[in-house]
Amino acid sequence: MKTKFATTLLMIGTLLGPLAALAVDSDSDRSHPKAFVKDSAITTEIKSKLAAEHLTSLGRIHVDTDLDGVVWLSGTARTQEAIEKAVSIARATEHVKSVHSDLTVRKDD
Repeated sequence: MKTKFATTLLMIGTLLGPLAALAVDSDSDRSHPKAFVKDSAITTEIKSKLAAEHLTSLGRIHVDTDLDGVVWLSGTARTQEAIEKAVSIARATEHVKSVHSDLTVRKDD
């Protein structure tokens, strides 16, 4: 009986060990729902602010946020002032640590 119980515990430990290791490191994994929701909330807030300012269509400015609160802006805007305003909006958003802009001016859109 003791051997059967010990074997069962060993099997459970073998099966659950990798899951426990994943659970410990889940916050550093962007695919984890908690990290994804945090990143998405920041991205959504920035996109909403950009839309409210009527700077440009959302399809032209792409916003991405990593799990450390770093925001990446890419795409195009009609003027340099619009680019500066988009960067300013992103920087002023809560939980944003820094902003990287790869935005370019493109007037023919």
